[in-house]
Order: sequence, then C-alpha cells, then structure tokens
Amino acid sequence: MTYSEALSAFERLEDHRDDTVAPASRSLLLSHGEPRERAVVLFHGLTSSPPQFDAFARALHARGENVIVPRLPRHGDRDRLSNALRDFSMDEVLSVAESSLEIARALGRRVTVAGFSVGGLLTAWLAQHHRFEHAVAISPFLGIMGIPHEVTPLVARTLRRLPNRFVYWHPIKRERLLPVHGYPRIATRAVAASLELAQQLLLDAAQTAPRTPRITLALNAREAAVNNNAARRLADLWEAHGVSVERRRLRGLPPSHDIVEPLRHPKIAAKALALLLPVFE
Repeated sequence: MTYSEALSAFERLEDHRDDTVAPASRSLLLSHGEPRERAVVLFHGLTSSPPQFDAFARALHARGENVIVPRLPRHGDRDRLSNALRDFSMDEVLSVAESSLEIARALGRRVTVAGFSVGGLLTAWLAQHHRFEHAVAISPFLGIMGIPHEVTPLVARTLRRLPNRFVYWHPIKRERLLPVHGYPRIATRAVAASLELAQQLLLDAAQTAPRTPRITLALNAREAAVNNNAARRLADLWEAHGVSVERRRLRGLPPSHDIVEPLRHPKIAAKALALLLPVFE
C-alpha cells in the first residue's frame, strides 16, 4: 500500500454519509503529509471513541510520528443511549484493527500499535498474529478483576446465553457520566465477546510465539476493574516461547481502570500520559 492508498483506505474506515456518528467521535488521522520513520495506531476502549486518545495522539504527532486512532465499529453514535453495541461483533472489530495496521505500514517504516482495555486486548491479538515493531497493551481486558482465570470461560458462556442487557457504568450518574464521546451503558454480550476473544488469545499464545518481537505490558499497579493476573498469564505464555515482555507497573495512579480518559479524570490521564510516553521511544 502506498501513502496515498493508505489515506484512501483510512477514509473507507468511515462512512461519512452515516450521520448517526458524532463528528467528533470519528476516526482520527494525524499525518505529516508523508511517510515517517514511525507510525502509531491507538485503539480506544469499549464504549469509548477516538477522543479518548486525542491528547496522546497529538503528543506523539508533535514528536514527528504519523498517528491513526480508528473508531471501533458501533461506537461513537450521536445518541449516547444508542443500542448499537447490541450487535457488537469481534469479527467486525478485528477487521478494522487489521485494516488499521495495514494503513499504518504505509504511514511509517516502523509501526507501533497500542490500545487501552479492549483496545489493549486488540493490541495483544495483533501482536500474536501479525508482525510489526512494537505492541503496547495498556490495562488490557483479558479478564474481570476478582474472577479467577479458570472461571472466565464460564462467565463468557453465561453472558452469551443470557438475554443481552444494557448496564450503566454508573448506576447513579447514568447518562450524566462523562465523557460525552462515550456510552454510559455497556452491552453484556459485548463483554462476552471480549472475554471470548481473550480466551482464544490465551489458547493461541500457549501454542505459538507472538509474531511481534517487542511487547510492552503496561498495568496500573492499583487496577480496579480488569484482571491484571490474566494479563500477566499472557506475558508468561509469551515468555515461555522465548519472547521478552517488558512489564511496566504504572505506579502513583489511584485505584482506577479509567486511566487514559482526559474528560473523566484529567489529572489521572495527564499522569498516565507522562508515564506512558517514554514507552514509545
């Protein structure tokens, strides 16, 4: 793919005729007008959208890198109470993730892929199955805090079989919960799909080495939602194949999962950005 073809492919990631998507939540491309030494892909988390990584993307772009922040399918609707996640599909999401990687290959000689939460899961999946220079999984969603690894497949199957329900992230603030570019509710089957992909990734990692040679696992030392032990288990599986995984404990952050969202926790996000930027050197 040439640079101009990559720009056209980026445009195809979005159907700009779809006016259900909020303009501010569409995929973001920060380019210097030509290929650079490095291109970076940033994947946002479940129920969020590209503005989650806006400050991060601009900091990387200011260092001279081309940056793409794709909007994951069924995210970013104008209606924050949209039922779009009812039909959430990991096949759709992985298609966008792989297309974004191909676009990045034309935007930079070297490619770094990073993501937060479910975006971190996508990053780890791409690292397992595709070769690029560096993968940075930030608080990846590989399991739920407090639920043992052995029980996670049962949780995923149960959520898949039960009626699909929308659950508010915050039962009191409900739709008043920030950020405005994210949904205040999560679909239970979207959680099931994410857990199923995580389980498949762990199975794949047990069988074969990741294709990406450099992997960084960045975890909040005081994580409050995702299962850090599941992420460490993945790192153990990769290292059993002889691949060195850099394990970064993000110290000094409060008990929280939402460490990169500037509109919800600006001080936390600013500190996380300062901790994470050196990882991209």
